[in-house]
Amino acid sequence: MNTRDLARPLAVVVACLLIAGLKLPLDAAQPPQTGLTGIATLRPIYDHILDARLDEAERALQNACDAAPGGACKVLLATTSWWRILLDPYDTSHDREFTTRVDDAIDACTRWTDGEPDRAEAWFYLGAAYGARVSFRVQRGERLAAARDGKRIKEALERASSLDPQLDDARFGVGLYKYYADIAPTSAKVLRFLLMLPGGDRVDGLRDMEAVHERGVLLRGEADYQLHWIYLWYENEPRRAYALLRSLHERYPGNPHFVQRMADVDGRYFHDAAAALANWEGMVDAAAKMGDPVLAEVEGRLGAATALDELAETDRALAEVERVLATPPARPYGARAQAEYLRGHFLDRLGLRDDAVAAYRAALAALPAEDPDHIGEKSRMGLRTAPDATAAEAYRLSLVGWRAFEQRSLQAADAALTKAETLAPGDTLIRVRHARVRQALHEADRALETYDQVITSQPSATPLAVSAAYLWSGAALEARGDIEDARARYRSATHVFSGDSRLAAQASRALERLARR
Repeated sequence: MNTRDLARPLAVVVACLLIAGLKLPLDAAQPPQTGLTGIATLRPIYDHILDARLDEAERALQNACDAAPGGACKVLLATTSWWRILLDPYDTSHDREFTTRVDDAIDACTRWTDGEPDRAEAWFYLGAAYGARVSFRVQRGERLAAARDGKRIKEALERASSLDPQLDDARFGVGLYKYYADIAPTSAKVLRFLLMLPGGDRVDGLRDMEAVHERGVLLRGEADYQLHWIYLWYENEPRRAYALLRSLHERYPGNPHFVQRMADVDGRYFHDAAAALANWEGMVDAAAKMGDPVLAEVEGRLGAATALDELAETDRALAEVERVLATPPARPYGARAQAEYLRGHFLDRLGLRDDAVAAYRAALAALPAEDPDHIGEKSRMGLRTAPDATAAEAYRLSLVGWRAFEQRSLQAADAALTKAETLAPGDTLIRVRHARVRQALHEADRALETYDQVITSQPSATPLAVSAAYLWSGAALEARGDIEDARARYRSATHVFSGDSRLAAQASRALERLARR
């Protein structure tokens, strides 16, 4: 569900600009202690957190502090609560628990730095504790409180780096500040000036963060997660961002958030609804093994429904939301209202207006106290605006025909798609699907004529129709023996922007097959 995107670029910029301070003088009376104590115990616990195995992490922490510092354990305990919030950010039921835990961690780490001012890891964990609270406060819109906390973070982490230059994990927060302070918009730079905060360095900051990606002992997963946002927002490198997300998912398959992020990048940056669908369906299939099975299944089905609708498979999209509503979901926050609204939208597309109106009203009745996804506004708009009845009926009939074709009921498919095309002769996807049925009925010439018309009608034809026309005309030409022309059509099918990448994959396999001839 794309509206659950946790990214708030300006909020992050402001928060990072508030992370400021100067290096503190070192006390050289004694050599500083280096490294992170008990890392062999703490790292598996942090891995549990990133894998969304939060209950397991808490159980492990009960026994961890015999080998690891108490302050470090308290920071990780607060981090488990933060990830509960991060998985479902609009649910505030865990806020009090997080606040209690993070305040306790800050108090413990402050006492630690007071008692051992030359111990780098004490400063590192103090910075981490404040960092968790700043993230929470920015998420909840508490900017001034975040500002008061933020001034301590860079100070603590720079102190840690000065005491132990080999502590790469401490470079992460410092690098984050340097980066955002350099690329921040003018308004944020004015704020930095007014608060007398130091300037930044985009290149140096990125280098610091990438060092944690390469060599971090504890925070590599966190570094990868934050870096993916930077690659998306500012570096214009979505493929690098996606590679980091895929790596995070492979390392932490129990965390549904990383799958959600991959699906969001597929749709928003690559305009590939089919790839997003594959990720959402993978989440549903793996939900029972994930850290929060209920949330993973509901988010997966709602995400899959949205992708299926974009792929003009609204009947299957409707089936997904009806599975969600069969057992009204408790998580994520507002999911029932979201599902009811989507149900109304899909029913409208299929020409079932009375049922759609009932679904919109059910969405309004299910609205949570807060409405972060703007479901109320969307549902009221759905009630006010009825779709074109003829176009909706044509679309419904086209799906009836297409499902008949998939079941090899070719005559029924042809009949339904003929009616659909009569109702909506300008709908290029209906025309292409009808042509595919005619192709199966051995009317290849007639089908090729339609494919050629759709291809030459670009850009008015939909990308889904164009990618299908290229692929299916390639198959028709290959069956005729026109191999070179078939190759050209298959190649074109692999390059349709915002088309159906499932069809592009079929075209690639066809090219590989022809290359072996």
